[in-house]
Amino acid sequence: MAKRYALLFLIAVLVVVVVNFSVTDTSNALTFAHTQDGVVNKAAGEAFTVKITFKNTGETDGNWSVNIAFEDKSWSQVGTPQNLTLKSGNTETLTWNGVVPANATINSIARLVVYYDDSFKPLNWWIRVVPGAELTIKSSTVE
Repeated sequence: MAKRYALLFLIAVLVVVVVNFSVTDTSNALTFAHTQDGVVNKAAGEAFTVKITFKNTGETDGNWSVNIAFEDKSWSQVGTPQNLTLKSGNTETLTWNGVVPANATINSIARLVVYYDDSFKPLNWWIRVVPGAELTIKSSTVE
């Protein structure tokens, strides 16, 4: 009797998995060609450029509204939304230019997040705010 219930349970699980895959929409799958990551040091008020390559891995043409933001507890910087239209299998690189806010806290670290349609994906890129001024001793004397 236990074997019969185990078999019925296994069949039910398989049916749920098959139904889930059959109703999942993978026709407009957007992926990121993400090959690098790291922390970039920038001073408050300093400019930065973000370049992200996207690929439509779906089976049909797709259209997305894409934007980026660097987000931290103390500051954030949001880009300008861009429309991205890709045929199946095609790639395109989008570029955003921004400036670290002048009031960004020194030593704060903001993470790059990509927003597209109703989804988002944090990437492994951060901006660390470093002091813009640096003191160097040019000379000294002792008499």
